[in-house]
Amino acid sequence: MADLAPVLIAVILFVVLSPGLLFQLPGSKRGIEFTNMRTSGLSIFVHTIIFAAIITILLIAIGVHIYVG
Repeated sequence: MADLAPVLIAVILFVVLSPGLLFQLPGSKRGIEFTNMRTSGLSIFVHTIIFAAIITILLIAIGVHIYVG
């Protein structure tokens, strides 16, 4: 049986947390900007920390599993 939870969760979080796609934290002119399609080094770092925290909580602390087969 294959556990697809890490792959599916990582792909969904990667798309949702891409800086500038849905939101950018911190933004260029404000604290948070929505759909501006621009990034900065600081926003990439912040989104990376958020991604790591959420994926750690979901996969290790809660233990989400999706089995196929």
